[in-house]
Amino acid sequence: MSLPVTAVFAGLMALWVLFLGFAVIRLRRRYDVSTGDGGRGDLECAIRAHGNACEYLPIALILMGLAEGLGMPVWLLMVFGLALVAGRLMHGWYFLTGAHVLRVRVIGMMLTVTVIAVLALGVVFHGLAGMA
Repeated sequence: MSLPVTAVFAGLMALWVLFLGFAVIRLRRRYDVSTGDGGRGDLECAIRAHGNACEYLPIALILMGLAEGLGMPVWLLMVFGLALVAGRLMHGWYFLTGAHVLRVRVIGMMLTVTVIAVLALGVVFHGLAGMA
């Protein structure tokens, strides 16, 4: 089974995770810190931006793939995928720029959590209906 919509968003988000990871590496090199954050606030923020993406993206993409496999319309998958990308970019931007505009972080997390919650409920209900 092919999951082209999920593939596009998984690829985009993988590139974002790599970008966030390289931001951590760059700061580790700048401050000569091999583990932890060395007491550097900007390094701590970069580590959390990367870690948070690694924590939330797998479940979001798994749910998206399941929804696509269960026949969710492409237009709706695109809405969820774009909301996920926007949410993750906003969240990461908050941590990486040093321009700590809390509203950006909150909106980014709200988008991410909403996508996960709605996809999770949809997959559960669709799965239950399929078992009946």
